[in-house]
Amino acid sequence: MPRIGEPELVDTYVGARISLRRSALGLSQTALAQKLGISFQQVQKYETGQNRISASRLHRVATVLATSVEAFFPPVDTVRGRGDGGWEDLRRITATADGRAVAAAWPLIEDRELRRSLARVVRALARDD
Repeated sequence: MPRIGEPELVDTYVGARISLRRSALGLSQTALAQKLGISFQQVQKYETGQNRISASRLHRVATVLATSVEAFFPPVDTVRGRGDGGWEDLRRITATADGRAVAAAWPLIEDRELRRSLARVVRALARDD
């Protein structure tokens, strides 16, 4: 259970997935906001989980971002309490603009060996030795 004033984990997850999809498509928060008829500040609040997004707005976001509503949610097993499904990792990764940029670009790297090599480099750089 989040502390008072903190977003629910699922709201943060949905927001992070919106941010990743938007970035992968090369859209700015302003461009997405214009397509939705809302302010870019509202998009920021959705993406951080600060504000919950209504079902109708989420459907519109999915339509604009050419994906399904389901793409924004974690696996059902996660919701039922069988692990965090990587939520904490996703939260840490998307906490910075650099993390969001890497996460958005990662699936665009088609060469599997190159992705593995990059992952090894990142792990090596991140060590606390």
